[in-house]
Amino acid sequence: MNSISTFVNLGLVFIFIVCLALIVIAGAFIVVMGRRDRLQTQHSIRINFPIISRIRYLSEHVSPELRQYFFEGDHEGKPFSRLDFQFIVKAAKYAKTIIAFGSKRDFDQPGFYIRNAFFAKQINDLEADNEEQIHTKKYITDKDTLFARHEHSEESQLKPWHYTDRDAIIVGKDTCRSPFTIKSPVAMSGMSYGALGDHAITALSYGLKDAGAYMNTGEGGLSPHHLKGGADIVVQIGPAKFGFRTLDGTFSYEELRKKASIPQVKAFELKLGQGAKIRGGHIEGAKVTPEIASIRGVEPYKTIDSPNRFEEFDDMDSMMDFLEQIRHVSGKPVGLKMVIGSEETFEEFAAYMDRTKRYPDFITIDGGEGGTGATYQAMADSVGLPIKPALMIAQRILKKYGVRDKVTLIASGKLFSPDRIAIALSMGADVVQIARGLMIAVGCIGAQKCHSNECPVGVATTNPKLQKALVIDEKRYRVTNYITTLREELFLLAAAAGLTSPRQFNEKHIVYVDQEFRVKTIDQLKEEEKAKELLLI
Repeated sequence: MNSISTFVNLGLVFIFIVCLALIVIAGAFIVVMGRRDRLQTQHSIRINFPIISRIRYLSEHVSPELRQYFFEGDHEGKPFSRLDFQFIVKAAKYAKTIIAFGSKRDFDQPGFYIRNAFFAKQINDLEADNEEQIHTKKYITDKDTLFARHEHSEESQLKPWHYTDRDAIIVGKDTCRSPFTIKSPVAMSGMSYGALGDHAITALSYGLKDAGAYMNTGEGGLSPHHLKGGADIVVQIGPAKFGFRTLDGTFSYEELRKKASIPQVKAFELKLGQGAKIRGGHIEGAKVTPEIASIRGVEPYKTIDSPNRFEEFDDMDSMMDFLEQIRHVSGKPVGLKMVIGSEETFEEFAAYMDRTKRYPDFITIDGGEGGTGATYQAMADSVGLPIKPALMIAQRILKKYGVRDKVTLIASGKLFSPDRIAIALSMGADVVQIARGLMIAVGCIGAQKCHSNECPVGVATTNPKLQKALVIDEKRYRVTNYITTLREELFLLAAAAGLTSPRQFNEKHIVYVDQEFRVKTIDQLKEEEKAKELLLI
């Protein structure tokens, strides 16, 4: 008994000594850190309130995550809300987005709505190419508890919901030796290898191939990872001409011929501007691996800032000369990616096309709400029009000058859900492209560290250690499920509007409800705009 008591007493003494040592060490640490805080000259608050001021910096560091997961409402998060993320993840993992109880949309706010028909179409009335089923994997939830979700993935077959051959979009049918046929109304917007890592690009390539949708390379050039999965590819050429430049930086038609000879390459896109940055691209040196440097024709581990515009042209005549030469050499469609800043500048372009009978094969309109790996805050917030007004301007002016049927119109800019896509198609788009929605599908959590090479889930990083988190053979199926689910729901929206295909959406199928709850058609909005212009005159 005495031995037990002695053992307990010794244990208590040991605990006391350990606690005392910890207090002494903590006290010494506080004294040292307090002295350092008072002696440093960079932060005023640390001089006056040493130690305690560090809590402020800690709070600043963790507050974005706290807001995202605990304090922001379902619709409050920017650029994507909690509900936005949930929709994309559900579509990608489970190939369905069913909700219960009702919509969380604020119906008191102005916005666009899709007009439902008095007599909707039946599912078997829809004109879709569903002959070849898509093989994929989707998750099944076994048990969802407070502390864990138990799931397993299983093989699955999905209907592709492609356009029929009659509704297919043929780009460059009158101008090119090799036109590009598009049967998916949804595709991938430009995302470069370098901005995204090779795991993400590869998963996207496989997933888009299985879904039957094309991918756009972004301005970083065509990489082996874009080609790996076998998807159709639109190769973007930016002002820096990555992958198409000689050692002195001039455009290489020899490189163009090489890439045009690749069967997967279906078209080329000249990037004049991007919604989030009306300037050249930017990539930090930490992301520029030797492989990326080789593809782009630059030095490894050096920060890259692309020029603001092409050196090859500075007016519409020289721009079309350059575009037509690329079309002639490649034999494939060539388009322009642009951001509409005003009605006047786009009207100049439409008038030029009408007068000269020279046209790009397609025009990609990118909205100001679009994403990017790196840009300036002011430029992302305030330069370039959002996609809805930009599309309405493009559609109206192209029709005004009688050139709408000469070009395919592609839209991008936060069009990640079927209703947004349907509204964009109604406003004139032939095809919709998505970037960040697909990033979320392959694992993006919105950490907003794309520019730093520190993406915690391995999507927007070239760091091999971080990329291990992105398992290609799992994420590829999420890409397939997401794109296929978007198309299926898009066809269901068409049925609700009394249409047999999303290809039939036009301005008559959407209305706008203003702040006084007045319902207006696109034509009425145009008339109001004309009336305002007359008053100003």
